[in-house]
Amino acid sequence: MVTPPVKLIGLDFGTTTSKALIVEARYRSDPLSGRPEIQELGAPYRSDIVFTPFIGDRIDDARIRTLLDGWLAAASARPEDIAGGGAIITGLCARRSNAADLAALIRARIGGAVIATADDPGLEAFLAFMGSAAALSRARPGVPLLNLDIGGGTSNLALGVDGEVLQVGCLFVGARHIEVEPGSYRITALSGHALRLLAGLGISARPGDRLAPEQVAAVLAFYIELLEAAVTGREAPFQSELGRSHVDIPFHLAPDPAPDLAPPWLSLSGGVGELVYQRLQGHASPATTTFGDLGIDLAARILASPVLSARLLVPEGGGRATSYGLLRSLTRLSGSTLYLPQPELLPLSDLAIFGRISATSTDEQIHAALALVRRSARGGCLTVSLAGRAPGAVKALGGRIGQALQDLDFPASLPLVLLVPDNVGKALGAYITGWGRLPVTLIVLDELAPKTARFVQIGRMVEQVVPVSFHGMGQAEEAS
Repeated sequence: MVTPPVKLIGLDFGTTTSKALIVEARYRSDPLSGRPEIQELGAPYRSDIVFTPFIGDRIDDARIRTLLDGWLAAASARPEDIAGGGAIITGLCARRSNAADLAALIRARIGGAVIATADDPGLEAFLAFMGSAAALSRARPGVPLLNLDIGGGTSNLALGVDGEVLQVGCLFVGARHIEVEPGSYRITALSGHALRLLAGLGISARPGDRLAPEQVAAVLAFYIELLEAAVTGREAPFQSELGRSHVDIPFHLAPDPAPDLAPPWLSLSGGVGELVYQRLQGHASPATTTFGDLGIDLAARILASPVLSARLLVPEGGGRATSYGLLRSLTRLSGSTLYLPQPELLPLSDLAIFGRISATSTDEQIHAALALVRRSARGGCLTVSLAGRAPGAVKALGGRIGQALQDLDFPASLPLVLLVPDNVGKALGAYITGWGRLPVTLIVLDELAPKTARFVQIGRMVEQVVPVSFHGMGQAEEAS
């Protein structure tokens, strides 16, 4: 199977900067397994990194729209060409009052195959690891690797082994909680977390005041202490009221690893991570507060920390980790034996994954899972695990699901999507519907295992396969 080229997009709107990554790709069958896969074609388009536009405390929608149009034009990509990928709104940007409006703008401009997720730091940590550190992790089998994605508002942590994310966390540690005039330390804006931090440190400075060198040093020392504690498993810095206020998602690393287990290697991503790697590569550091925040100073302090720099690895992708993760980790292809009687129903956006049923589920459990979907006005998804690919197992579970749908009087117009890891989609759909006799809007997508994802985005069918993107993960895992 070789298909015409499509475009995949990764958009990252952060506290300080925004960027785009657009890749031309095609769907093909793996020559050994026959499994549909995505093949990137040529070098991706990488936008310039620009400051995220704001008007006061709100995201500037008009300028975002202009940025989107410019990025698409530069990559020779029409909105209808976009088949998968995603957009993520991160850090303090995700906490702006109109972040949801930005997500809606992206969907309206680019289409139903693109995710727009706001305020999900666990997903952000996962994406940064998959985009920045997964290859480094796979190259060191059995060795833990901790990626720190440090931006303007948050530091997202993801611990992985063999390229798989095991744990995520998030701290309110970032370069832009204190905004200053470029070239000086005169404060122009303070986040709520910065106000609490300055008060806790006994610093009375407010917008218009100039931070003294020792005050800057105290702020940076607090941030470095939290980062060092996170990567070594020390709990003490997080026990104080000030420390607890800087935790979004707790991250617990065992402080005393087994004697034969080395401490985790570290990698960095995000805007501050990019500054660190520029210094390591011999580039001159930008002038003090060039970007109007403490990012340059924080990068220098990270390099000066033996804890944070001693086991530091250089990842692929530089500061674009989240965009890489969106492209390479969330978009998957269904198998070619899917059950899709009505392809015109696609794309479907933001369907919740309500639960999991299996061959060992009781009839009551199957009814309960389907009842959750029935209550949703948009329909929804369930993941399905079979005891095996044997026709008898598929027929038995399909019959039980079909009977439950009849018992619930499941509305014919409500989309029900089943995600199955084995290539039995067509057969399972046929058994559920009694070979098309049961009036239900059923889609069965096979060779997909979303693990802990909470939402799914389903693109349009191309050559008998469907691009599927997962997002909204709790303890994030790769969807594969």
